[in-house]
Amino acid sequence: MDIICSLFVSIELLYVLPKISYAADTISASQPLSDGRTLISKQGSFELGFFSPGDSGEKYVGIWYKNIPVKTVVWVANRDKPINGSAGALMINTAGSLILHDQNGSIVWSSNASSLKLPQNPVLQLLDSGNLVLRNEKDDNSESYLWQSFDYPSDTLLPGMKLGSDLSTGLNRQLSSWKNPDDPSAGEFTYRIDLYSYPDAAVWKLSSKYFRCGPWNGLRFSGVPELKPNPVFEFSFKSNQEEVYFTYDLKNKSMVSRLVLNQTSSSIERYVWIEDEQFWKLYASTPKDNCDVYGLCGAHGTCVISESPICQCLEKFKPKSPEKWNIMDWSEGCIRNTPLNCGNTDGFNKFTGLKLPDSANTWVNESMTLEECRAKCLKNCSCMAYTNADIRGGGSGCVMWFDDLTDMRQLAANGQDLYIRMPASELDHEGQSDRRAVKMLVIIAATIGSVCAILIFCYYIWRKVNVQERRENSGEAGNEDLELPLLDLATVTSSTNNFSDDSKLGEGGFGPVYKGTLADGQEIAVKRLSKNSGQGLKEFKNEVILIAKLQHRNLVRLLGCCIQGEEKMLVYEYLPNKSLDSFIFDQTKCKRLDWNRRFHIICGIARGLLYLHQDSRLRIIHRDLKASNVLLDHEMNPKISDFGMARPFGGDQTEGNTNKVVGTFGYMAPEYAVDGLFSIKSDVFSFGVLLLEIVTGKKNRGFFHPNHSLNLLGHAWTLWKEERPLELIDGLYEDSSSLFEVLRCIHIGLLCVQQHPEDRPIMSYVVLMLGSDGALPQPKQPGFFINRNPLEEVDSSSSKNKSYSANEISVTLLNAR
Repeated sequence: MDIICSLFVSIELLYVLPKISYAADTISASQPLSDGRTLISKQGSFELGFFSPGDSGEKYVGIWYKNIPVKTVVWVANRDKPINGSAGALMINTAGSLILHDQNGSIVWSSNASSLKLPQNPVLQLLDSGNLVLRNEKDDNSESYLWQSFDYPSDTLLPGMKLGSDLSTGLNRQLSSWKNPDDPSAGEFTYRIDLYSYPDAAVWKLSSKYFRCGPWNGLRFSGVPELKPNPVFEFSFKSNQEEVYFTYDLKNKSMVSRLVLNQTSSSIERYVWIEDEQFWKLYASTPKDNCDVYGLCGAHGTCVISESPICQCLEKFKPKSPEKWNIMDWSEGCIRNTPLNCGNTDGFNKFTGLKLPDSANTWVNESMTLEECRAKCLKNCSCMAYTNADIRGGGSGCVMWFDDLTDMRQLAANGQDLYIRMPASELDHEGQSDRRAVKMLVIIAATIGSVCAILIFCYYIWRKVNVQERRENSGEAGNEDLELPLLDLATVTSSTNNFSDDSKLGEGGFGPVYKGTLADGQEIAVKRLSKNSGQGLKEFKNEVILIAKLQHRNLVRLLGCCIQGEEKMLVYEYLPNKSLDSFIFDQTKCKRLDWNRRFHIICGIARGLLYLHQDSRLRIIHRDLKASNVLLDHEMNPKISDFGMARPFGGDQTEGNTNKVVGTFGYMAPEYAVDGLFSIKSDVFSFGVLLLEIVTGKKNRGFFHPNHSLNLLGHAWTLWKEERPLELIDGLYEDSSSLFEVLRCIHIGLLCVQQHPEDRPIMSYVVLMLGSDGALPQPKQPGFFINRNPLEEVDSSSSKNKSYSANEISVTLLNAR
């Protein structure tokens, strides 16, 4: 009865008190919070009040950033039960719980405070962390809160919040997405820590796993290699008898960051607020690509994003259903070539660079050594694999798997070792358990090693003498580091019919390209360096050394080279369909490229560029990506070529500058053409130009429109702002079902060609955007969108050094600003 009376007294007060914001961060039981009034945290970081998303008019109580102009809600109280019509009030009742009621007095939401501590003059306070806490007035100890919003997240994880479970109380803190941007009710996705013996973080879509971050390995979640020590975030994971949770914090407390589970993009997104430009910058997003789809490759399959198909069986395994596997249905996974027999002859093969498999059926001991772990796993016929539970400091602890190994992928960096049980006949040398056999192998290996060392020494002496003779006979120097088969001049000359005009495929700024056929029938393409080429020996060697170390289905394959006298030639695989520009800019041949083929080419180029930027042994910036440098094989698969201008980087380096600007006008990013600053983002700009050219069939620099003098980028931007982007394709694609994909590609292209490098996405995000249908950020104005004379886009003093190639201008500019 007392509760009912106090409730109606509070409702009366709501219509007497003026509707103003409290300056304070705290209210007591005698101060209900009605629509129009807000609480503001002490330092003004967060605000609590009523809000209406979209145009529905439905009222919610939530917390948002106070000083950020883009209203960003981080927590909602009554997310699944809005107040319709006139708003109610938020108040503390006599039982010490927080309640929200409508104007009729009906309770629509309650905190249900479960603290064992009795309420004594409870107050509600909004903290500068974004946490809304219910506490006793004289007790601000976080351990004594009667209730806190951080224990009941919505779709956002703020610094200091915990994602996980309190095992002593049964409290499970997990994120659940908004249904859509205008509806904060729980959507289809949840992000949680699954409480297996080896806890595993995962995103669930309704009752099915959608994406698995993997178990915590001491440094990061196994499947999120980018979650590594960095200057912005600190990550922490705790697992004991009382609680299991993940949390993060900011090293610079003045920064603002949030982690969001986004229903629209079906991803976990980490944002940082950029104060100078007043926008949320996407710092990281997972899942990244198709390999992050849960269980895509089935049991004992591993996903390799750079391969085709992306699903591969582990070594010494084969597809369980070859027929389904060949039509890219990988759900049944792989089986061993030889079944297990569970005897003393079993052993383990070491697999490296993996995302650890699903840990639903695991066992963990944190004090065991890896050798003890191996011995224990070997004694249990159900144990299928083992590894260290914690990889810090060389590794410690033991985790064992007792079921099929699922949801693995090969990682380019920060992957882990996994020891998988194999029968004796399938063991690698390091997996043999028979010590006598191991000892014999060591003796044999030592003997072979000694013989090999002698042979290598003899070969070195012979090669040194041979190379010296070669230099003296042909004037050749400095070729020993090329690491490629060296073809002699006579072989190449014969293969091309003495470089006849009938064998000539085309010509670029470097010189002519010829088709050849070797004695064994293999067709080749020979790139012959012209004496007048702007590409000298340094650029030639650069291309040889770089491309020899690259292996990807969307990069052209270099077979060998020839350096003899003044002749310098590269020998490539022959690609019958020649270059992309010969199709998309030809009014007849372009008809062979329907939208499906064009989209396939766009995605292939994106994967190839991602490999260069992120997944290859060297981080490589191409610096001359354009339509004529993309070749097409007999199945119209794209292959990026011409690495003479490419620059390799080591470690975490992503950008550099130069006084010698090289590349092609129309594809160069503004910061590179003007100031000589190049980075992975300058390659992204070139990709964006190329994407728009593929979509429209028009050249950026050769574009003409009767009503204005804009280039293709400027024309695309104008139509985008006027909400007329379909005019770009001008009926090029008859199948209306592809229009959504076409529009999305135009959108992505405009994101890639934005004026400022920091606004452009990285290639991993581009690949993700191409492969999904989630919401995209709005693009800003592109660079060089006004069509000017290309030499006006750089210092006029640089215009003396230039070279021209067919249909395009390839430039070498000295003394760039």
